[in-house]
Amino acid sequence: MTETLDRLRLSRLGDDDLELLLQVRHFELKLLELYGRGELNGTTHTCLGQEYVPVALRPLLGPDDHVFSNHRGHGHYLSTFRDPHGLLAEIMGREGAVCGGVGGSQHIHRDRYMSTGVQGESLPVAAGVALHLKRTEPGTLACVYIGDGTWGEGAVYEALNLAALWELPLLVVVENNGIAQSTPTASQMAGSVGGRAAAFGIRHHLVVSADVNEIRAALAPLVAEVRQALPLVVEFVTHRLGPHSKGDDIRPAGAVQAARDNDWYGRYAHDHPDQFHRLDGPVRAEIQAIADEVAARPPSRWEGTCA
Repeated sequence: MTETLDRLRLSRLGDDDLELLLQVRHFELKLLELYGRGELNGTTHTCLGQEYVPVALRPLLGPDDHVFSNHRGHGHYLSTFRDPHGLLAEIMGREGAVCGGVGGSQHIHRDRYMSTGVQGESLPVAAGVALHLKRTEPGTLACVYIGDGTWGEGAVYEALNLAALWELPLLVVVENNGIAQSTPTASQMAGSVGGRAAAFGIRHHLVVSADVNEIRAALAPLVAEVRQALPLVVEFVTHRLGPHSKGDDIRPAGAVQAARDNDWYGRYAHDHPDQFHRLDGPVRAEIQAIADEVAARPPSRWEGTCA
């Protein structure tokens, strides 16, 4: 999938967008570093290479919308709340954790945001919430992030069927990175995401660019239509720069190199070096300072509620 990504010059972002992209990138790199040093337990799934997806969608989603994330959801959370302190505290089990340290890397609940590590679980829940929103809060929507591997779950099709029948304000964002854990998508999925959406009469929009401004401009009118109860599947052809989890990357070297060649981080540094280098170092230093500060906190205590 990576070779189809747009290699044109990336347009210049505002500092706020670039800072958020860099914050997610360095947050994820810091997690892998902490795991590698044995300072974190359990598992984690980084969104390295896919950071631009939630950043592009950020201003298109409002505080009254519901966002359902998945196991690879740190970028979704940070784009929604800009809260690296709370998220890192959750993952490290430290005071100030979003969910008291019981959710960890994958299972987060805050306001109208929820992530889960169970593949396909969020889509039927999002459909139910979208039905509720249609009846009680017209103009709001439910956004759910899934991957290409999730299309092997029957719950996905049950939810799409209901979304089409009931005309739900449901936005399905598919981060298609071409590999389901360790299995190439082409080896486990017949047909296409677009074809499967069409089978239910649901609109499908394919995104092959990594340009945040371009993506945002194209999606703005489509997301506005979702708010009028026209469900939509948006498929991002993207790539997974890092391993599935902490260190289980068994892809051929060529596939990993292709992901690196298409990575927005290096491309943006090449296209806009002055802005990139002005912000990259300070953001990296900020994440290091956050990691040091959170690690020094006492262990979190579960008090029966999430943030």
